[in-house]
Amino acid sequence: MRKILERLVKGEISIDEAEKLLKLSAIERVSNIAKVDIGREFRKGIPEIVLAIGKEPKETAKIALYAMKKRGRAIVSRADDKCIKTIKAMAKSSADVFINKRSRIIVIKKKDFKLEKTGGKVGIITAGTSDIPIAEEAKIIAEEMGCDVFTAYDVGVAGIHRLFSPLKNMLRKDVDALIVVAGMEGALPSLIAGLVNIPVIGVPSSLSFGFGEKGISALMAMLQACPLGLSVVNIDNGVAAGAFASLIANRVASKKLKS
Repeated sequence: MRKILERLVKGEISIDEAEKLLKLSAIERVSNIAKVDIGREFRKGIPEIVLAIGKEPKETAKIALYAMKKRGRAIVSRADDKCIKTIKAMAKSSADVFINKRSRIIVIKKKDFKLEKTGGKVGIITAGTSDIPIAEEAKIIAEEMGCDVFTAYDVGVAGIHRLFSPLKNMLRKDVDALIVVAGMEGALPSLIAGLVNIPVIGVPSSLSFGFGEKGISALMAMLQACPLGLSVVNIDNGVAAGAFASLIANRVASKKLKS
């Protein structure tokens, strides 16, 4: 909304054009299957993200392509092979389709879509190699929100000496927020939160078995953590972590630009 008003004041668009753009921020209906909140990115700075789970592939594709048509871009999370194939077929040559199979994310963009860098910086760390798909999910969200992202994978407490060099590098790069993904006992986010003066977002991964299987032990450990400055999202929720970290980073970046 602010960008539209700024363009109006500068004389780049007419009153009629500004009114039309503002109306696009209203919730719109896609057939009878979804109500797309076209104005979400205006309000929150988070692009439209369509969860593929529970939807037929054609429904997911139809919602995502509609959002892309209105906003220039849409993201699909938790997409399986059938969903990926359907979206590629329905998008045809009308859009660029970027697929990350490891994180199960699809990004659909208009040919002329330009991603604006914000200056925000996000660091992402995983305890183990098996946590990387969740980290990649967070990474794509942060990048699509305009942030520069720095990663360090497989540096967990089983070999804690591996952590210090990449963590020091992220501090040198002055990251605004850290995402830490860990399964098993979920100790790494607590450890890092006790070392840095940066907001840490812990992501429990479902990589665990036995008594605390499916990420329950990691989630409980992160919620019970002693260090302050640690926030926790749901199990395997890289999307939420990426969005949360980017909101912090982008706000910091905007304040730096104004100062």
